[in-house]
Amino acid sequence: MISQEKIDQLMDSLREMKAAKEQEIEEMRVKWLGKKGEITRLFEEFRTVSPELKKEYGQKLNALKVAAQARIDEMREELSQIVDATKPRMDLTMPGDIMELGSRHPISITREEIISIFRKFGYSVAEGPEIEDDWHVFSALNFPPEHPARDMQDTFFVSPGGENPILLRTHTSSVQVRTMEHSELPIRVICPGRVFRNEAISARAHCIFHQVEGLYIDKNVSFADLKQAILLFAREMFGPDTQIRMRPSYFPFTEPSAEVDVSCNICHGKGCNICKGTGWLEILGCGMVDPNVLRASGIDPEVYSGFAFGMGIERIAMLKWQVKDLRHYFENDLRFLREFETVV
Repeated sequence: MISQEKIDQLMDSLREMKAAKEQEIEEMRVKWLGKKGEITRLFEEFRTVSPELKKEYGQKLNALKVAAQARIDEMREELSQIVDATKPRMDLTMPGDIMELGSRHPISITREEIISIFRKFGYSVAEGPEIEDDWHVFSALNFPPEHPARDMQDTFFVSPGGENPILLRTHTSSVQVRTMEHSELPIRVICPGRVFRNEAISARAHCIFHQVEGLYIDKNVSFADLKQAILLFAREMFGPDTQIRMRPSYFPFTEPSAEVDVSCNICHGKGCNICKGTGWLEILGCGMVDPNVLRASGIDPEVYSGFAFGMGIERIAMLKWQVKDLRHYFENDLRFLREFETVV
């Protein structure tokens, strides 16, 4: 039968409870608070208490239940502290786990080397948007409306309608146009960046690639200046014995125009499978800026002249490290990329 004496005895027993294992604590919880536990039984007997004593006994039973739960929680906390104290502590003097370091991508390495070379020649770096309009990519560069480069098969159009459609730039010459529009003369810049062309992906072509284009505009700039700049770059990039040759070509934005070859740095001009037996490797296109291009950007061609050149970074990287498949640069194959970890 429920009584004050019984409740006091149980309260004293709670205070004396101890346990050395989690299992013992769980057994005590069941003994006291389980469906057939001591406190649960007292609550069942509570229904037989006379009405005038219900308030007094109800408060004491609730206090007993709260005390039981608190003591069980306390024992669990004490046990967890004992377990934590027995665990081995971390030795902060031990060396850490070795983390594998990454390396720069070969395209980034080549890009930075090209930029570094031209910086020594006094060129600054200019950048522009990859999503461009027709004016900066084609019209301002003297591309006639019927030029095949405007066709959907070559260009990714974002918004093909209207007089000035939006597209993904097919070359970084658009940055040259923006530079001519907003910079003071003379101008001496290089324009590195990513470009896009709707081409089938193969060992020698990709729909995404990288270019570095250069522009120099000043008074009395000649083709001889262009040739000297290309020769100096080639010898810095491929070695002091490198020779160049310039073949006549055509670009809408330059006149005269030329394709530039360098002597093969594998066979040193004797002929091999890399240069297809010719002893020469094509690296870039160049020419004197067409007067129409100068005029479109508000520069007087009667006073100023200039030259421009452009090269594919992947092409330079392929020649520098004798990589025969352009796709390696885009596949993220760690076996390939680790070959460049020691390149500074």
